[in-house]
Amino acid sequence: MRLLFAFSLTVLLALEATAADKPNVILVMCDDLGIGDPRCFNAESPIHTPHIDAMAADGLKFNRFYAAAPVCSPTRGSCLTGRHPFRYGIYFANTGHLKQDEITLPELLKKHGYATGHFGKWHLGTLTTTVKDANRGGPQGAKHFSPPRQHGYDDSFVTESKVPTYDPMIKPANAKDNGHWDAISDKANAKSYGTHYWDHAGNPVTENLEGDDSRVIMDRAIPFIENAVSEETPFFAAVWFHAPHLPVVAGEEHAKHYQDHESYERNYYGCVTALDEQVGRLRAKLAEMNVADNTMLWFCSDNGPEGNAGKAPGSAIDFRGRKRSLYEGGVRVPGILVWPGHTQAGSTTDFPAVTSDYLPTVLAAIGAEYPDSRPIDGISLIDAIANPKSERSQPIGFQSGKQQAWHQGSYKIISTDSGKTWELYDLHQDPSESHDLADRNAERVSSMKQAFANWQASCKSSDNGQDY
Repeated sequence: MRLLFAFSLTVLLALEATAADKPNVILVMCDDLGIGDPRCFNAESPIHTPHIDAMAADGLKFNRFYAAAPVCSPTRGSCLTGRHPFRYGIYFANTGHLKQDEITLPELLKKHGYATGHFGKWHLGTLTTTVKDANRGGPQGAKHFSPPRQHGYDDSFVTESKVPTYDPMIKPANAKDNGHWDAISDKANAKSYGTHYWDHAGNPVTENLEGDDSRVIMDRAIPFIENAVSEETPFFAAVWFHAPHLPVVAGEEHAKHYQDHESYERNYYGCVTALDEQVGRLRAKLAEMNVADNTMLWFCSDNGPEGNAGKAPGSAIDFRGRKRSLYEGGVRVPGILVWPGHTQAGSTTDFPAVTSDYLPTVLAAIGAEYPDSRPIDGISLIDAIANPKSERSQPIGFQSGKQQAWHQGSYKIISTDSGKTWELYDLHQDPSESHDLADRNAERVSSMKQAFANWQASCKSSDNGQDY
């Protein structure tokens, strides 16, 4: 009996240790933040980002971190599924929805005892079938109804798509330029922006929606985290800010840092600094609750910066292209991981990583297997985190409209005309994609084109329902 008791106690302690070692996971994502906006990626940036910079100083900075797409919705789907969005019909922003047949990261983590929550932007389907809301919400978009509660989340506070980055529910009554404005001081001169925040049950939220939108989001994320910690439950939280997606609006507190700039820049820079402040607030709360050391905290953007270079404030540095482009400036985004005990403070890596890697990486971190054999486009980054100088063996494919791209090691082929013509770049030697090498490397281009065609056919098979 004594031996049996000792054996049972040992098993119990082992199980408790396993549960305690499960890392919490937070995916922080910005909307349209350029890789050159945070100072840790661009020392010349005019934007104050001390807390994002501190993340890079405390963790691992990815020099080649990619959004899976050059626009919002497809990238967001890749974060939760580990798959390219062309596998399940989210080809562009405001297109398709996250299908219930897809296996999501929150669903998988929930099975392993995690509390799961989503806060901020959703953009993977509509959130109401009854009232007009945002881009597609309401009766006309009912076939795309796909709220977070259908995909493994225990809690959520979300909008369907974009909102202003300050006073997110309103806009100036006489606004002529919906891209930016100064914070509205007299609410009598405002009208509804035409969207809502929705709670987890599908009810519109009416309280605590004034002021900085990034703070409004964090006000919901932190109580979720606090509750999970108090219940000694590992948690997964997606914190998806709207900033700095248009319309950019900054409150006086954050705009005052940029009074020497024009309105567009002042509000863009100010809303990024406000977002940065909430990143710092989140990290301070994790430290206060003594869970920072067991939390895998990721930071990235969903695509490159909006607008034309020279006319819009967001920075892609010297990378070619911006949002909507598969050239580097459209998909290479700031990527940072802080995971104490696993990432070395102040380290950097040239290992190419993509948002599709989140799911397999998190599963590897908790020792879990993917439940079936459908194709996964992401890979586990655990080895790359342990050895930042390692090299990626699996290529990364991209599709968006008529654009196609295939990254294999340092080389990249890209087509802007549905594969009729291709360019080749060596991103190690030519990260700005200034020198097309295709004419001198026909054999390499041919081999990479074939690999892309095979992958594209696999995506099409998935999109036709073959994985379900």
